[in-house]
Amino acid sequence: MTSPVWKWFVEYTHPTQAHMHGVERFVYCGKTPFQDVEIADIPVYGRCLILDGKIQSAEYDEYIYHEALVHPAMVLHPAPRKILVVGGGEGAMLREILRHPPVEQIIMVDIDKQVVELCQQYLPAWHQGSFANPKVNCLYLDARRYLQETTETFDLIFMDLTEPLEAGPSYLLFTKQFYRTVADRLCEGGIVALQAGSFNPRLIYCHAAICNTLETAFSLVRSYAAYIPSYDGAWGFALASQRQDPLRLSVAEVDKRLRERGISNLRFYDGESHQGIFSLPKDVRMAKLAEQRIIEDDLPLITY
Repeated sequence: MTSPVWKWFVEYTHPTQAHMHGVERFVYCGKTPFQDVEIADIPVYGRCLILDGKIQSAEYDEYIYHEALVHPAMVLHPAPRKILVVGGGEGAMLREILRHPPVEQIIMVDIDKQVVELCQQYLPAWHQGSFANPKVNCLYLDARRYLQETTETFDLIFMDLTEPLEAGPSYLLFTKQFYRTVADRLCEGGIVALQAGSFNPRLIYCHAAICNTLETAFSLVRSYAAYIPSYDGAWGFALASQRQDPLRLSVAEVDKRLRERGISNLRFYDGESHQGIFSLPKDVRMAKLAEQRIIEDDLPLITY
């Protein structure tokens, strides 16, 4: 039997480490004004969105990432009506937020219109038509400038951004100055949730610095993580507010709130998962304590 002839995609996860993926086909390869974009069918993970050489979202496991990012904050807030999504071009964030009946309006701000249009075309399983929902309004703007200039406030702000790569589109959306602007745009009792880097103890400096920086604008910051197979590791998230604490939610209370909102078909998140993702292992806790850096406009955190 003849072995298949594979194309290959090499993902550099660190200057000294790379992962090689067999590719069935490249659906799209191109470059926007902001980043390199590839959409590829990879047998192990299904269709993948790859930005600047890194897998951002994979068909096989995107539900883990997006449920973990969205639902802890949505469940914690008693009445999440007005939502801001920064980034989130695949539309899966919209899909998950729209599961919650109290939601009345979602504004999505993404600087890269071309990526959003590519996701609408090539990743329908992610957005499932969410861009056409009348509750959704997409703005193609610089998110920092938008938040500085708008007078609107939000119950929840989600930030689904690429890592703070030098010359990338997101690195100034992780600074003390930006997080203070975010805090000013939240309603009373508002919550912010964001992806916050690898939970690998050797790479935890990025996650820890993000949390330290959030603490300059919010009185309560909680780390949590979920294992994402296509990232080949546990991935960190952060939830921040002035008074809403996800650790106060019991397994039963999370399940009760999901049930009251008619949400019964999640694949990853429920009360037991909530308890698990907020339980940090000791090595991560110790590594976080050792990192004291705060990210600032003139002292950005630049990952490899």
